[in-house]
Amino acid sequence: MSAQKKLPGIVVQNLPSTLKLSDFKLIAFDMDSTLINIECVDEIADAVGRKAEVAAITEATMRGEIADFKESLRRRVALLKGVSLTSMEQVYRERLQLNPGAAELVTACKQAGMKVLLVSGGFTFFADRVSEQLGIDFRRSNLLEIAHGPNGGALTGRLVNQSWGDICDGAEKRRTLLEVASLLGIAPGQCIAMGDGANDLPMMAACSEAGGLSVAYRAKPAVREKANVAINQGGLDRLLELFTE
Repeated sequence: MSAQKKLPGIVVQNLPSTLKLSDFKLIAFDMDSTLINIECVDEIADAVGRKAEVAAITEATMRGEIADFKESLRRRVALLKGVSLTSMEQVYRERLQLNPGAAELVTACKQAGMKVLLVSGGFTFFADRVSEQLGIDFRRSNLLEIAHGPNGGALTGRLVNQSWGDICDGAEKRRTLLEVASLLGIAPGQCIAMGDGANDLPMMAACSEAGGLSVAYRAKPAVREKANVAINQGGLDRLLELFTE
């Protein structure tokens, strides 16, 4: 193993001197602050005047200071009680944007024959829309409970259990990546996992420990330190600069 060529704003470690995109068959993305520019839970909380409180919990969780992601998410979702679906739509239309290079990277991966997975500790309300926009093949995220009334729908402050479990945390992200890879006949060493927070580390490790690729995008320090690749400047598509084809 040897270091890659020097690329401004990108730190690499424990990589072979040459990499080919065609060597990989599956790429898994985190959503919030990776594929998109916001933490959706924080922006939803803004509708009920609780953004600062929720964002502080989110930040501590992503840094790894709050180890129990499930409990952290339940606490934050409880603070969203009463947010209307209209406010959720406003967050999507007015605040959510793809991060630079997201569409370009997904397109390049698909053109190379790779499958694309979105696996998020965020919410289906946004993950479904982002997946459709980018043409993502598989997705897993958390489902907010909605109460419907005469004035429209509003969040109850709770999450809905799904067929696979209750909350998509770090362990579930790892399990999902490995499950999708197995179903497709893809080895973990042929996978790339890309994220920014502590809850992305399990799926990133599943890739890198098997000879695949873990990528930190504008990530928390603990995530940058453990990733094969840390993209600290520029867009997501800067990952393509590492490949020889």
